[in-house]
Amino acid sequence: MEVIVLGYDGCLGAGLIGAVDMLKLSWLTISKDENREPISVSTASFDGQPIQDSSGRRLEVDSSITSIPASAVIVPGYLCDDGDRFLGTASIDAAAAWLRRQHALGALVCGSCSGVFLLGEAGLLDGRRCTTTWWRHDELRDRYPRADALWGASLIEDSRVVTAGGPMSWIDLCLHVIRSLYGASAAKVAADFTVVDTVPSTQFSYVPLGHLAASDAFLLKAEHIIRQAGDAPLTVLGLARALGTSVRTLHRYLQRASGETPKHFIERIRFEATRTLLETTAHTVKRLASRAGYADEASFRRAFSRYSGMTPGAYRRWVHARQK
Repeated sequence: MEVIVLGYDGCLGAGLIGAVDMLKLSWLTISKDENREPISVSTASFDGQPIQDSSGRRLEVDSSITSIPASAVIVPGYLCDDGDRFLGTASIDAAAAWLRRQHALGALVCGSCSGVFLLGEAGLLDGRRCTTTWWRHDELRDRYPRADALWGASLIEDSRVVTAGGPMSWIDLCLHVIRSLYGASAAKVAADFTVVDTVPSTQFSYVPLGHLAASDAFLLKAEHIIRQAGDAPLTVLGLARALGTSVRTLHRYLQRASGETPKHFIERIRFEATRTLLETTAHTVKRLASRAGYADEASFRRAFSRYSGMTPGAYRRWVHARQK
């Protein structure tokens, strides 16, 4: 099992070195339990030469990308304000071609945070569900319109292309690689050994309230209407009428602005409101469900779990643990 972590100028050093350490620690643990095929972890750059990471540090790599076949590849994120210039370099173009070839040969290709854009340059996002860090979602969608980009998802695999949000999401990718190569039980052992916490399955828990609405007057007004509705049920038709538009126009606008359906938009705003109450009050789940406009507690629990990856009670405990 050959796993390669791709190094390139401007990449996050933690994503490069950390992924190697995480994978080697994982293998050290799971190899003790069963007779598994060994995993070999290495770093590679465009030409085999050392790279300069985002902090200006010179980092050695093990080899050139042209010389190694892989079972899995991990691409760390990068720091760069000028995406067009950065992604237009010859080394990125060569790396993209290599990623495309590795995937065609059967490798699991994984991108963390902005590293997902390298997968986009390789054409691996076309027609596939994918994600990136919440604040780069619009950029990803605009640059790769053929990709099915999901806002707020933490990790998605679609046909051996794995994308994850967050600069430190290389940790999740490493565990996903272990899970893919050796199974869920091996990934659980690796996570326990490296003391990695279980995180929500979406990024919604980390996104500042009103982020999407802050730069769009229409979204801001729609969000205000939903919040003002309180415990009164609000339908898609009701929201459209309050905005003075049709359901069809509302659907089209939200798809373009946030990648959501009107129903999901309403549920997400309700989720944001109730997660704040979970963090700041001692209200019961039943009372929160009523205040969020849900007809029953069970519907609220399902919706909350869909957006946060955990139950309301587990979310409250998780928040309180982070604040200690």
